[in-house]
Amino acid sequence: MSAMSQAARPRASLARVLDDLGATLLDLVHGDATRDDDIGGVVIHDPMDEPVLPANALVLGVGVDDPAAVVSLLAELGRHRAVGLVLRAPVPATPEVRAAADAARVALLGLSRGAPWAHLAAMLRSVLAEGDVGGAPAESLGGLPSGDLFAVANAIGSLLDAPITIEDNSSRVLAFSGRQDEADPSRVETILGRQVPEKYARILSDRGVFRELHRSDRPVYIEPVPDGNDAFTMPRVAVGVRAGDEILGSIWAAVPGPLSEERSEALRDAAKLVALHLLRVRAGADVQRRVRTDLVDAVLAGGAGAREALERLGLADVPLLVVAFTLADTDPGADEPSGPSSTHERERLGDAFAMHLGAVVPRSASALVGGVVYGLLALEPGADAEARAARIATDFVGRLSGRLRPVVAIGPVSTSLAEIVQARATTDRVLRVLRERAGATPVAGLADVQAESLLMELRDLTLARGEQATGALARLVDYDARHHGDLVATLTAWLQAFGDVVRAAESQYVHPNTFRYRLRRVREVGAVDLADPGQRFALMLQLSLWPPPPREC
Repeated sequence: MSAMSQAARPRASLARVLDDLGATLLDLVHGDATRDDDIGGVVIHDPMDEPVLPANALVLGVGVDDPAAVVSLLAELGRHRAVGLVLRAPVPATPEVRAAADAARVALLGLSRGAPWAHLAAMLRSVLAEGDVGGAPAESLGGLPSGDLFAVANAIGSLLDAPITIEDNSSRVLAFSGRQDEADPSRVETILGRQVPEKYARILSDRGVFRELHRSDRPVYIEPVPDGNDAFTMPRVAVGVRAGDEILGSIWAAVPGPLSEERSEALRDAAKLVALHLLRVRAGADVQRRVRTDLVDAVLAGGAGAREALERLGLADVPLLVVAFTLADTDPGADEPSGPSSTHERERLGDAFAMHLGAVVPRSASALVGGVVYGLLALEPGADAEARAARIATDFVGRLSGRLRPVVAIGPVSTSLAEIVQARATTDRVLRVLRERAGATPVAGLADVQAESLLMELRDLTLARGEQATGALARLVDYDARHHGDLVATLTAWLQAFGDVVRAAESQYVHPNTFRYRLRRVREVGAVDLADPGQRFALMLQLSLWPPPPREC
């Protein structure tokens, strides 16, 4: 494909998607892919919820394989004016399914076996996102649309007469050219997984390929890698993509043999062009992130610009539900977080959360504000809205690495700017409880943690006033400090056991008679009547506000 035809093609049409992702990831099974309509969004079909589809949606039919279910779904998508339905190959293209697709004017596509749905969604987002920021005409770099890495990959592929991948520093595939079916099985495996398989990456690293790419601007020729199953049978030529001293990624070509001197120089020149496009993609992503952050922040803060921000986000005049996501070890007030809560990590997780919300709830917006990722979801109001948001959040949390401790707060449905501001405050309260909980559920709404939240606010008030425990609890704490006693621990165990002496004694690893003796000392030293429910409540409240420090061994 020439650079001219690449520049002229529609930015977000179904034909564009098949042009970039076809042959390797997607295959047109039935229908018309030449419609001029831009794709309005990528939506994952959920059979448990009524879909909220934008016009001209491309729907991912995860788990839909029964012909009758496909026919029913196609009819539904036709009423919503969807442009296409993606099913896992082999697609059950029965005569009834084909007729339903024709009647609905929905193209039927097949996703290659072995390709994860999440990778397809990410690739689609990459293909369709070019030009999302601002309304200015698309710039061009080297005669190709600025930031359009798929167009660049195809142009390099035509130049070298070889299938091309453009990868980042972690060997993740950013874009690829056509004709990948001409390469070997390892290349196909890389495209389907959107990542160079670890076994091949390890072999390349051991052979010093990545080290050579980082220290030289010359193309590196790589002989086929023996892996025991004849998957890596074609040589590769790779070149690093750099901007000054910074390595941005690399270009990989599957070739029959070493490149000529002319094509080697052409690949070096292509690396310089790819560097410009990668920088443009990074700059565009940064600009888009900043714009989205400013708009979401304006909505959450209320004020004069909130209404305009809602309109620019496309969320005006619809009920919105606020969700908030962060990591349990994140302090939103910290300027320089570290570890898994680093700024880069939080931005990456925020982008992943935005993609997840966008795939499930097309009318949504999210941004990282003050260490917390806030999301605005356009869901129908009702008792099920918060439950659905909780399912969406739980699904996202379940996909994250086990080393992270994500927490998500679910706010109420809001129908006005004032309610949105209040909902944001509610999610902040919930997040605070979830961050302090150890090993508890990572997703909750205010109803799940209201008592704990009120106790925290009361604790803040007592600290601000400088108040300390008084009365019976103060006398018990003082006695324990002077006599190395266990009276506070005894009282706490008895209250937590609802007065069951045997169970309380077991929790303290003492004989029940010993525990009864200590309990009598609690009554004597504290001058407290434990039969009085009012005094018991007061002690429980004080213990929640001023938990005693752990005893030294």
